[in-house]
Amino acid sequence: MNPDAHADLDRYLNQLVQQRQLSSHTHAAYRRDLHTLVAFCDQQQLSDWPALNAHAVRAFAASCHRQGLGGKSIQRRLSAVRGLFEYLLREGRVGHNPAQDIRAPKSERKLPTVLDVDQMERLLDADVFDAAAHDVLAVRDRALMELLYSSGLRLAELTGLDLPALDLAGGLVTVTGKGRKTRLVPVGRKAQAALRAWLAIRADLLPPGSAELAVFLSRNGLRLSPRAVQLRLDVWARRQGLDGHVHPHRLRHSFASHLLESSGDLRAVQELLGHADISTTQIYTHLDFQRLAEVYDRAHPRAKRRSK
Repeated sequence: MNPDAHADLDRYLNQLVQQRQLSSHTHAAYRRDLHTLVAFCDQQQLSDWPALNAHAVRAFAASCHRQGLGGKSIQRRLSAVRGLFEYLLREGRVGHNPAQDIRAPKSERKLPTVLDVDQMERLLDADVFDAAAHDVLAVRDRALMELLYSSGLRLAELTGLDLPALDLAGGLVTVTGKGRKTRLVPVGRKAQAALRAWLAIRADLLPPGSAELAVFLSRNGLRLSPRAVQLRLDVWARRQGLDGHVHPHRLRHSFASHLLESSGDLRAVQELLGHADISTTQIYTHLDFQRLAEVYDRAHPRAKRRSK
């Protein structure tokens, strides 16, 4: 791509930050997807945006598919391309949006993996954490895991929490989710206790004179990174003898599944998770049905296979 095309891309990405207030994670995804498009155009010897037509966009989607990307990832890339060309149309750089009617191939929707109630009890085993109460990082880890499971937070929501967002007296936390939308989420009794224990010693990690407001700190007194949370959760899962990779989003899935299983209130679970569309939340009803089907297959006399 020529220098003008690269300049267009930089201006568009900067505008996204200023006008749409994207999170750093979402902005990085847009940048990554659009730089993949630029690399494709270079391979096809397309030097400027007007040279990219619908046929070329379909070829771009097909190349993503050949690389092993699923339908959801390809659709995200196409959405980034549409957004870029809407900007280029407004700027008079192109005459049409070649990605307007291009759709990604549908891929099978995978059900989220969850921990059952017994596995969650094992992960958050009070005896293990009480024995490690002298370890400031163990106290912190217990608090963040209890909060993840109690309130169903996304990883970015957890690491982005500041002290004013917590209202432990009222049992609430104010969460800033996708699109900078805020929601008020309950904090359960055990999570409140774990957070109070952590906040009582949080200052031990702060360097002198620090004004850091992050709820969860690294050992250096800085805001805890998402990667650090992932690593610590994996450490505790292995220590507690849980099989498989236990990532922070698995605790969010477990929160949603257990709450829906107990209450049956899909709309309430949607609000607590911060889903804009209830169809996103409905995946947990499929998960609940799958569990019921497994119980049926094991227990119903007419479902069991006869032994030969």
